[in-house]
Amino acid sequence: MKTHLLSCLAGVAALTMPVAAHAGASDGKVQVKLMMSGVLPDGKIDAVRTDLIGVPAGTQTKANDNWVPTAAIEYFVSPNISIETICCLTAHHVDGAGAIGAISNLVDNVLILPATVTLKAHATGLGALKPYVGVGPSYFLILDSKVGAGGKTLGAASAKVNSKLGFALQAGVDVALNDRGLGLSLDAKRYFVRPVASFYTAAGVEALSTRHKLDPWVVSAGLAYRF
Repeated sequence: MKTHLLSCLAGVAALTMPVAAHAGASDGKVQVKLMMSGVLPDGKIDAVRTDLIGVPAGTQTKANDNWVPTAAIEYFVSPNISIETICCLTAHHVDGAGAIGAISNLVDNVLILPATVTLKAHATGLGALKPYVGVGPSYFLILDSKVGAGGKTLGAASAKVNSKLGFALQAGVDVALNDRGLGLSLDAKRYFVRPVASFYTAAGVEALSTRHKLDPWVVSAGLAYRF
């Protein structure tokens, strides 16, 4: 995970190097953000597609929260409109809930790259405060997923979570700390995405397939530099 994140940050740095020599400005075209983000997923089952195991009625799941560093790069088409993309990796595990609440770690090391692009509208004329809202598509690319100890107790030998297209709603505020482009950024996104988790027997038979309401909140805070 650290290797992927460092590569991602290096990519953002490479994109901004040609213009980094220019002095920062509060009305610059490009803004880079380095933040800490809380990824707070739901993870409930909202549909069972295959069940050869015979899981009990009332079976549910939940995904754990995670805190990760994130980077964002934003281009201002105009003072009021911008396009932003983010870079982060987040890892989660899925535990049992409801009727199988005593079973933990059904799926382990679900490593997600939430490739997201948002179109943002910014309010101006409020001095140092620049609130915004945004919306855009998000593709949750699942880079890794494994069956956990809990999944094995259900008879699964392997597990896979599929990548899935969804969308994100966004709101936040940038606060200028000086007139040279440095600022504070507070951001919240709500993602809507429903991936499918599949559990397989040692013979490769899909024994259980469930669709999950992942729908995480992602709340972030950090520094911004505009130039």
